[in-house]
Order: sequence, then C-alpha cells, then structure tokens
Amino acid sequence: MEIPDISIPITEIPLSGNIRLFIKREDLIHPEISGNKYWKLFYNINHYLERKPKKPFIITFGGAFSNHIAAVSALGNDFGVQTLGIIRGEELQQRWQENPTLNFAHTKGMDFRFISREEYRDKESLTLTLKNEFPNSLIIPEGGTNRLAVEGIQHMLNNETKSFDYLCTAAGTGGTVAGISKFAETNQKVLGFKVVDDGSLTQKVFELSGRCNFELIGAHDGSYGKITDENVRFINSFSEKYGIQLDPIYTGKMIKRIFELIEADYFPENSNILAFHTGGLQGIEGANQMLQQKNRAFIKIIRS
Repeated sequence: MEIPDISIPITEIPLSGNIRLFIKREDLIHPEISGNKYWKLFYNINHYLERKPKKPFIITFGGAFSNHIAAVSALGNDFGVQTLGIIRGEELQQRWQENPTLNFAHTKGMDFRFISREEYRDKESLTLTLKNEFPNSLIIPEGGTNRLAVEGIQHMLNNETKSFDYLCTAAGTGGTVAGISKFAETNQKVLGFKVVDDGSLTQKVFELSGRCNFELIGAHDGSYGKITDENVRFINSFSEKYGIQLDPIYTGKMIKRIFELIEADYFPENSNILAFHTGGLQGIEGANQMLQQKNRAFIKIIRS
C-alpha cells in the first residue's frame, strides 16, 4: 500500500454560535478500502509483504456487515492475495449471498468460514488454531486493531489538523482513537465516541496510545449495531442539509452526539472541533435491508 497522492478535504459544518465544527473526509481515500480501514491495514500489509511470504494469505474476523471484512477483501483483490473471512454466525452459511457485504467480499475473492458465536468469542484459541493451520498467513484481528494499525492512524493527522482543539472519532475496537491519541498535538484533546458498550475500552486505548489525552463518550444507543429511528432521521436530515453521507453504525452516531454536546455546552467557547469521517458507507445497503424488512424508515443515499 502507498500513501495516496490526494488531498483529503476538511469541510466546515456551519453552525450558529462561536463553536466551529469540521469533518475530515477520510471516507474519500479509497473507493473500497475506506477511511480508517485503509490506515489500519497500511503497515500490517506492507510489513507482511516485505517478508515475501510464499503464497501470501490474509485471515481476519467479522460479522455479517463488517466494514473490516469488506476492506480486507478489497485489499486482497488489489494485491492478488488470497483472503479468508472468519464470519460470526453459522446461520449465515446458507444465505450469505443475500448479504450485501459478504456478497461484495466474495466478488473480491474472499473465502468464508462460518462459526458459532460461542466459538467466535474465544479469539485467542481461534487465532492459535488458525496459525497452526496456516503458518505463513497474516492474521488480522477483528476491526483491524493492533499496534501496527495504531501506527498507521498517524497518517490521518497532518499540518492541517494541528490547529484544532478537539479531535473526534467513532470508537469500536479502539484502534483509531488510540492512534489519534498517540500522535495528537500536546494541546489537543481526543474524543472517542463509543459505538459499543465495552467497559474495557478505556484501558485498551491507553495501552495502545500510552497517553491520557482522550475521553470516551457513549454513542451506542444501547448496543453495537442498534439503529434507532432517531438515528435514521438525523442521518437523513444531515445529508440533506450538508451533502455528506453518514453511516448508521459509526459516523452517524458520532456526529449526532457531537451536536448534542455542543447544545449542552460541553465545549468551551470558540472551540474548533475536527471529526474524522471514517467511512463505513458500504454498510448502509445492509442496514437498509434490515430496516425495510421491519417496515421502518430507511437511510437515504446521496447519489454523487
């Protein structure tokens, strides 16, 4: 992978008052390896391929609509590397073709192994088994979070991001917020908006970043993957007003929560806030599929 020769735009979201909010469009970095996933995979794949493994093989983990699964499959296709997705949920084995994320990953050459949720929870044992079965493979954890991923996130920061008081990102497995925390300026505060109710995440981020310049704020609506009607209304209203598509699992929840914090006077006067758009837009099709099956309002997609 290379550092793309493109300028990632930073767009201001016009607000009333003296708080200024901007969005850095990391979702535009690559059409299929989007946002933070590009940078999480950057050093993992480069270090692996530098070793010149015989028959390179990438294995990773994810659920039915995983952005990470989609990104790894696209990466494997770009580099001509075979990929295997360990997918949570045995029931998907008989109907994965109906799933837009898995169907996309399959078109990119990814093979699947469907396992029970109980097996999936024991990642340590599962990873050891896979290492024994595929000794020359690169095994990337769920969500892509490891120390090399944290190092890759530094490329989301540059001279243009140094002037902001707050750096904001959605937080799932913690790698992105850890990377931003590790490489932020000393005067900057990092906010991670948790889309999963994980009490261990603060310690995990600290271990990966080594700094205490961050705060994790709940934005999960009760559980990971939950999409409320209020969340859908916010995403649709935001895209209509500002012309930026948000996803319902990560960026939609983060931006909605930032608006709530601004309204509650969380940020000091004259604060400059930068939120990173970390992609995840491939998941909208699957989210809409589920919402429409339940006769609920769905997410309107901006056509560029």
